[in-house]
Amino acid sequence: MGRRTSDPLAHPERLTQSIYAYVAYRIGAGPDAEDVTSETFARALRYRKSYDGSKGTPVAWLIGIARRVLAERAGQDHETVAEVPETAAPGMLEDESVSRLTMQAAVATLSERDRELVALRYGADLTAAQIGEQLELSPNAVEVALHRALRRLRAGLEGEAAAPAGPAAFRPQRRPRPSTADGV
Repeated sequence: MGRRTSDPLAHPERLTQSIYAYVAYRIGAGPDAEDVTSETFARALRYRKSYDGSKGTPVAWLIGIARRVLAERAGQDHETVAEVPETAAPGMLEDESVSRLTMQAAVATLSERDRELVALRYGADLTAAQIGEQLELSPNAVEVALHRALRRLRAGLEGEAAAPAGPAAFRPQRRPRPSTADGV
């Protein structure tokens, strides 16, 4: 790779998927996420000559743009940030819908920094090093912070799941214990 890549938008399908997934993690899937993704690519097209491959990958560059678009929108409309949809997407099975909504609700309870880490890692599928470039942290600091964020997320999910589904969904049972009553 040279210092400058001639076209940071050379593989738009993969980039679009990554940016949309990141944005959807941040504000929920749907028209708002599509609008932010579109605005991100509109700005990227406008400023593509300013891309410097020595400073990061195309996806990292685009995430930086998406973060600015999200920050601008958050200043204008606080309702769309970390919004949990009230209804499931059409065509989804009930269990998948409940799981998705439960996960979104749990992510929404995380701090802004934790949501950002989760969105960068699992929405945009960035590595710890790439996230570190975005947030100006070392890869080790990113891994530690992400581990802690996931621990908080898991604790929130287990708390939510304990009432309707029970904790067995999160802890595999290896063998039945003879001292406990037969379970369902």
